[in-house]
Amino acid sequence: MEEMLWARRIRAFRKLKGFTQVRLAKKMGIAVSILGQVERGTRIPDDAFLHEVTKALGISIKELHSD
Repeated sequence: MEEMLWARRIRAFRKLKGFTQVRLAKKMGIAVSILGQVERGTRIPDDAFLHEVTKALGISIKELHSD
């Protein structure tokens, strides 16, 4: 279930910050398919992914993990 928490939070912050999946994936230097898998909850993000997504979105890991 943790992957669904990450999925919802990452998608919500991405949209809040005005990024498309394509634009955010490019900024992170990853394939769009990887970001899509994380946002759908079919892939659990590792620490490196979480670091890159928070850096790209300009938020802290604490903000991303907060309920």
